[in-house]
Amino acid sequence: MGYTITEKILLDHTDRKSISPGDLIECVIDLALGNDITAPLAITEFERAGEKRVFDNKKIVLVPDHFSPANDVKSAEQLKILREFARRYNIEHYYEIGCMGIEHALIPEEGLAMPGDLIIGADSHTSTYGALGAFSTGVGSTDLAAVFIKGKLWFKVPESIKFIYNGKPNKWVGGKDIILFTIQDIGVDGALYMAMEFTGEAISHLTMDDRFTICNMAIEAGGKNGIIIPDAVTLEYVKEVAKKSGRKKYTVYKSDADAQYSEVKEYDISKLEPQVAFPSLPSNVKPVSAAKNIKIDQVVIGSCTNGRLGDLRQAAKVLKGKSVYKDVRTLVFPATQSIYLQAVKEGLIEIFIKAGCAVSTPTCGPCIGGHMGVLAEGERCIATTNRNFVGRMGHPKSEIYLSNPAVAAASAVKGRIAHPEEVV
Repeated sequence: MGYTITEKILLDHTDRKSISPGDLIECVIDLALGNDITAPLAITEFERAGEKRVFDNKKIVLVPDHFSPANDVKSAEQLKILREFARRYNIEHYYEIGCMGIEHALIPEEGLAMPGDLIIGADSHTSTYGALGAFSTGVGSTDLAAVFIKGKLWFKVPESIKFIYNGKPNKWVGGKDIILFTIQDIGVDGALYMAMEFTGEAISHLTMDDRFTICNMAIEAGGKNGIIIPDAVTLEYVKEVAKKSGRKKYTVYKSDADAQYSEVKEYDISKLEPQVAFPSLPSNVKPVSAAKNIKIDQVVIGSCTNGRLGDLRQAAKVLKGKSVYKDVRTLVFPATQSIYLQAVKEGLIEIFIKAGCAVSTPTCGPCIGGHMGVLAEGERCIATTNRNFVGRMGHPKSEIYLSNPAVAAASAVKGRIAHPEEVV
């Protein structure tokens, strides 16, 4: 019996000769990630264990991105814990404000995640790096502490679901729409603790930015990880980002023809239109044509899901020469400093500002209701973020709708949820 790509990566990070779904295995970790919310808890447990050194100061990444820049004393203290730990143990990949970015955009950009890697992060959207053909998954802070010490972690081998997408995506349809459509079909627990393997003709037409979006939101269907087998698009991206990290060695895995899947789901997305997730679950999804006359108070374009350069270009294409509706606050968050700088060079930031948008330094702030975009009672927001739970972005009686960047930008212009074709 053959193996899936997920099973192959896990197997090659153990000392075992074979594995099967359900097996408990201990794996060597290639990269361990923490942020300003989760890492301080891990650091506390690390120090409580009496440890004096980390397993490898080059394989730990610390990114202060959630409540950063600090919005109050408590968040400033969290950031201080992260900063001092990085200094004490000489953590090579610590990214301070000014050179940082939203972790799940920054790590691939810096060439720290590669095909075949096994990556854990104390953040649920660590699943993002599966777009590179890596096994990446979120863990708890105590698990992160264990990895800081040993460089290893126990896993249960997940079953895999294969998702096959046929057809070529329409204009204005991208990775966000495909994954929202999928979550709507299987539900928020439809892939509980399973590997979600994404494949098919439609995937081959997607940019890396779109692929990162799909794997990022695998967790919203309960997935243990999302993963895409590397192709020419992947390898061209890896070639470019490897120049930053100097990383030369990595392994490209592919699923065997006789690999076993718990289920195979097949879709024709050639007629799919942009999708919108209504409150208050990522599975409450409808086509944008069914979202007419929904007035909004705020638009957020950014996050680890849709704050990459391709996302900003899509939004700018819609907003160019337009003005944000008078009653709508529109916030744009480039996901990293590098993306921000390139957006400046391409004139995207000028387009946003002339349209009446506020452009911020990279931060996760509004996505988690932390700062820089918190909603008041009764307010509605359409966002390119990944979650629309009750109270996620502020007041429990506010509402969040999820969409791709083009729909969010069109909605900003119209003052209601709108299709990009209504504006462009």
